[in-house]
Amino acid sequence: MLSISTAKHKRADTMLTPEQLRAARAMLSWTRQDLAKRSGVFVNTIKRFEVGESDPKLSTLYSLKRAVEAAGIEFIDDGKVATEGTGPGLRLRGSPKRK
Repeated sequence: MLSISTAKHKRADTMLTPEQLRAARAMLSWTRQDLAKRSGVFVNTIKRFEVGESDPKLSTLYSLKRAVEAAGIEFIDDGKVATEGTGPGLRLRGSPKRK
């Protein structure tokens, strides 16, 4: 995983992690191509972020996050209590729009 050093990127890192994005796609049964269509972000950019090879702009992370949230994903930030434990995570809200 990349080390993130600037204040701008620290805010972005807490907003969406590569692990959360991979999990969100899995919960929605979306390919990277599906996410690219819905977010307007290039497939290669999604792949590089998910495998820890890039540190995308904050606007890119917002686009990715908005796309999966629109499909029913709710993000749980680090430090917020979920059903059990704490830490970054996600869950499905209501009936997701998968495809």
